[in-house]
Amino acid sequence: MYEYLDGQLVLKSPTHVIIDVGGVGYHVHISLTTFSQIKEVERCKLFISFQVREDSHTMYGFATESERHLFNHLISVSGIGANTGRMMLSSITPEEIQQAIVQGQVAVIQKIKGIGPKTAQRVILELQDKLKKEGPNALLMDHVPTQSAHDEATSALIMLGFPKPQIEKVMQQILLSSSEDQSVESLIKAALKKL
Repeated sequence: MYEYLDGQLVLKSPTHVIIDVGGVGYHVHISLTTFSQIKEVERCKLFISFQVREDSHTMYGFATESERHLFNHLISVSGIGANTGRMMLSSITPEEIQQAIVQGQVAVIQKIKGIGPKTAQRVILELQDKLKKEGPNALLMDHVPTQSAHDEATSALIMLGFPKPQIEKVMQQILLSSSEDQSVESLIKAALKKL
């Protein structure tokens, strides 16, 4: 029913936003992954998964189409509701979830709050073949249109295989040592020297 909402962020919190689209404020639930990508912007586009239940109509918004796509896969699994799907995407990155499912890493899925061993096995059993068919880079294909150079450089380094915590530490050092805005390319080159 809703593909996306593009508007002004009136309120931002780690769990939800209120986005003003043409004078109408929409309450949209988000994951921590999405929050980390939109926390610095005043206006954004959120891709929507609209969930209708007997007692509520709820919107879940995602910074990228690929995160929404994974969310829809997750909630298709028996026993995984929309809130659990959002919790999964808030606990670890969509890329880590996809990798754990494709590689059958029950322990990684099970570490997520609210996911027991049976549910973790069910997620892998039901989604492994679907995600394998989509390919390993299905979630890495798109990014937030409003990403900063820092975010784009971080994403590129993650795709190169460096661990995110290490990248963020190095990026922090680079940003503190330089007062001028740097391009994505210069940030990546500087980071590669320190990683």
